[in-house]
Amino acid sequence: MKRGALIVFEGLDGCGKSTQLRRAAARLRTRGIEAVETREPTDGTWGRKIRAMAQSGEAESPETELAWFFADRREHMREVVTPALESGRVVLSDRSYISTVAYQGARGLDAAQILADSEAEFERPDLVLLFEIAAKEGLARVRARGGAAEPVFENLPFLERVEEIFASLEVVGLERIDASHSEGEIATAVLRLVEGCLSERL
Repeated sequence: MKRGALIVFEGLDGCGKSTQLRRAAARLRTRGIEAVETREPTDGTWGRKIRAMAQSGEAESPETELAWFFADRREHMREVVTPALESGRVVLSDRSYISTVAYQGARGLDAAQILADSEAEFERPDLVLLFEIAAKEGLARVRARGGAAEPVFENLPFLERVEEIFASLEVVGLERIDASHSEGEIATAVLRLVEGCLSERL
């Protein structure tokens, strides 16, 4: 059986990646392709710990944050991603280690080292869709939609540093998408890139 494909949706909060992931999964299913939707941080023990910290407004040290994200990702790979790929399914993930590179890099850790360590340990995405938006616009969208706030990460100076790291990233399979376009226009671009990836993999 052929290995499946791992496609990750990345970008600042408010960039629209989660909406586009759901749309892409629905389109794939109409074409008879089984798509597994997942996200990081996960809903597991470590993921819940990360979300609680982000919403508390009380940040842990960057090193502790990084350790939590790696622990959550190890569990995610072991229990969800790797089994799905080995069974030939397409995995669509809302965030991956690319986010850890950008966010924990913006917290002052070595982004290049985080990337190297992550690529050495975890499943590498076959396609990275990076939805690009200005930090100010992304933050405005997050605040407009309401929901649980994450003050540890949702502040403009910090997100501007994240934006800079995302802009400088060079990884295999990365495709940049202008997230300022309409939802429909973005969905068309996403589907074209996803289908191109899958035509090579499956």
